Amino acid sequence: MGEQPVRVLACGDVEGRLSALFSRVQAIQKKTGQFDLLLCVGEFFGTTPEAEAEWQQYKTGAKKAPIHTYILGAASQEMVKHFPNADGCELAENITYLGRRGVFTGVSGLQIAYVSGREALQEPAPAHCFTSKDLSALVTPLTGNSKFRGVDILLTSQWPRGVWHFGNNPDVNTKFCGSSSVATLADKLKPRYHFAALEVLALILSLCLQYLYAFNIIPMKTMDPSELVKQPQDTTENPYRRPNKDKTDAHKTAFSGAEEEEPVNQFFFDLSTKQGGAYRGRGRKRPSDGDRHQQWQQKQPRKHPQPSGPCWFCLASPQVEKHLVISIGSHCYLALAKGGLTPHHVLILPIGHYQSVVDLSSEVVEEMEKYKSALRSFYKSKGERCILFERNYRSQHLQLQVVPVPLDRCTTDDIKEAFVVQAQEQQMELMEIPEHTDLKQIAPPGTPYFYVELDSGEKLFYRIQKHFPLQFGREVLASEALLNIPTRADWKECKQTREEEEESCKQLRDDFQPFDFAWED
Repeated sequence: MGEQPVRVLACGDVEGRLSALFSRVQAIQKKTGQFDLLLCVGEFFGTTPEAEAEWQQYKTGAKKAPIHTYILGAASQEMVKHFPNADGCELAENITYLGRRGVFTGVSGLQIAYVSGREALQEPAPAHCFTSKDLSALVTPLTGNSKFRGVDILLTSQWPRGVWHFGNNPDVNTKFCGSSSVATLADKLKPRYHFAALEVLALILSLCLQYLYAFNIIPMKTMDPSELVKQPQDTTENPYRRPNKDKTDAHKTAFSGAEEEEPVNQFFFDLSTKQGGAYRGRGRKRPSDGDRHQQWQQKQPRKHPQPSGPCWFCLASPQVEKHLVISIGSHCYLALAKGGLTPHHVLILPIGHYQSVVDLSSEVVEEMEKYKSALRSFYKSKGERCILFERNYRSQHLQLQVVPVPLDRCTTDDIKEAFVVQAQEQQMELMEIPEHTDLKQIAPPGTPYFYVELDSGEKLFYRIQKHFPLQFGREVLASEALLNIPTRADWKECKQTREEEEESCKQLRDDFQPFDFAWED
């Protein structure tokens, strides 16, 4: 990837003055060249009719932001109406709301942690506030990684309490200003840059529209560790770790305690073994598909989510094509992909009705991981690498696509590059999910997204904003650079007769049997 710097602009409260903001951006870019992104903290929208009319021009497409712009959410109740999805979404072309809290990572590797709104001291919190649980959910997966060195940038609406220590005294009464929880957050995440905008002080940390802060930053993940420990000129002590803290800090929240009490889990999937117990069916002969379906109806817990209407993928549904089923576990089943890219292209599906991976309960996740592991071993025995992808968009039941790619066709880096490049060609940027980062932080339930997991464990993610090519995952894998079967990109062009499907499924079921943990002797 190389040490290529990312050019960033940052600003504070915009308050609806969008044309003024973007005019300043264009003037700067004309003078110094293009910047990669603009970060806005504080209140982005205004309250006047003029500000609303100006926003409508961008929302309808009459005007377009000249730079990729990322904003925080509402910091007051009256601004909540501008943010239809608390988990983040594209509000207009080139203007993206990051979400309530999470981590954004671009292809460049630049890692931006963010928390929107003001601190709430109790739950349920108003829509414009965050809680200690939000901060713990953000911090735990990052700091739980032994290789964690910090984040590149931290964005918060509120500024951290005590940041003025070792600096110039602010011209306000600091007794009631700032957030102790944000200070703890900054201390734990170790950001190289921290931007905030509310309760403006005479601090570089706090920004307003009058000034745009421009800087170049090389993503931390591409830097040598020795470079990260070099201190710039005029460095002070850490203002959040003072031995004699102000007595006025009694205002603290439970963030520190709550964070320490939360267990460190695996992220993306909860691999907790607390559920315990063996999988159904061990120690008995393997039943036929018909017997398996009947057995599932008798043995499965009654708490599986059910669809509100017909579903082609719920195993208990009369619509499901049971002749495609390869293996059935306690919570998931394996099926031959209809119109598959290759003969070994399969789907991992939950037995109950779940829309996406981030909706799954822990026991379903645990068994899905077992199927993934079994398939990796199976493909490896065939000289193939395992690629998984999910499209949580215009689908009602989770289908985790699992496609084998021959080892001699291409490398993992070739596959990663193909996804990134073909996404860019369609004006989409796949972000790389940091190791141990919880997908639910990036895409809470209800968020449309596309997700790829490579055989190296690397994960790519795109938050779907408006439109998305439904066959994108297949198109990339079928491209000349990878499987070189472009005519099979659309599954409808690869249909088999029922007899052919039955024969293909029988062959794959027999081949997979030695790796199938649900198989009984």
